[in-house]
Amino acid sequence: MPSHIPHTSAHQLKRRIHPVVIALVALVATMAPHIAVAEQDAAAQSQKEATPSGGGGAAGQNDEAAELAKKLQNPVAKLISVPLQSNWDFSIGSAKAMRYLLNVQPVIPFSLTAEWNLITRTIVPFIHAEAPVAGGRDTGGLGDIVQSFFLSPSAPTSRGWIWGVGPVFLYPSASDDALGAEKWGAGPTAVFLKQDSGWTYGLLANHIWSFAGRDSRADVSTTFLQPFVSFTTKTYTTFALNTESTYDWENKRWVVPLNATVAQMLKIGGQPIQLQLGGAGLCGPT
Repeated sequence: MPSHIPHTSAHQLKRRIHPVVIALVALVATMAPHIAVAEQDAAAQSQKEATPSGGGGAAGQNDEAAELAKKLQNPVAKLISVPLQSNWDFSIGSAKAMRYLLNVQPVIPFSLTAEWNLITRTIVPFIHAEAPVAGGRDTGGLGDIVQSFFLSPSAPTSRGWIWGVGPVFLYPSASDDALGAEKWGAGPTAVFLKQDSGWTYGLLANHIWSFAGRDSRADVSTTFLQPFVSFTTKTYTTFALNTESTYDWENKRWVVPLNATVAQMLKIGGQPIQLQLGGAGLCGPT
C-alpha cells in the first residue's frame, strides 16, 4: 500500500523554523556576554601588568573602556564579538510589504604568529519577507551565509593604517529558494582603515563570483563596497555613516543604501555591551 506523505505548507514551515531561530538567537545572546567578559578580563590583565604599583583605578578602567570602544569600530580587531543586526524594510512592491532581516555576525580572531592574525567574519541571515504582491507567498527562514577570512598584521603600518586581505565565500544555505541564490560563490575581500583621535574611517570591499550550484538559477557576480566613517566621543557614544553599496554585474544594477547610526557602549550588571540604532535610505542609481 503506498504511504501518504503529508504536505507541509509555507505557514507550517514558518511555524517550525521560527522556534529554531529564536533558540539560536537566545544561544548567541547568552554566549556574547561571556565572550565580552573574557576579552575584557584579558585587557584588564594586560593593563594591570603595564601599570606601576599604585596606579590604575578609574583611569585604568577608562583606558580599558576606550580601547574596547575603539576595537568595536575596527572590522579586523583582535576581538571576539557576536553582533546582532536587525533590519526592517517597508513599503516593498505593490502590496507595501515588510521585510525583516536579522544578521548574526560572529567575528573570531586567531593569532597565527606574533605579527599576523586571521580574522573570520561570518554573516548568517534570518529573514521574514511578506509577499510584495497581493496573493503572493510570504517566506521566512535562513538565507545564504557569507564568510570572509582576513589575514591582517598585528600592528598598524608606520603611517597608522590597519588592513586585511583574504577570500570571501558564499554558501547556498537558504532554507527557501526565494531567500537565496542557490549558488556556491567565492572571491577576494579587503579592508583598509585608520583610527585617530576618536575617528575611524576606511573601506571594506569584496567581489563574489558563483562557480557551482543549480543551473536554472542566475549566475552571481557582485561587487560590495562599504566606505565608512565614525566618531567616538569620550563618553563612548559613536556616530557612524556608511554605505553598503552592491553592484550586480549580471543585471547591471546598483543598490546604494546610506546608513546613519548612533551607538552607545555601556555596562549592564557589569557586562559591557553596545546598543546601536540607525536608519537607512536608498541613494544614487538603482
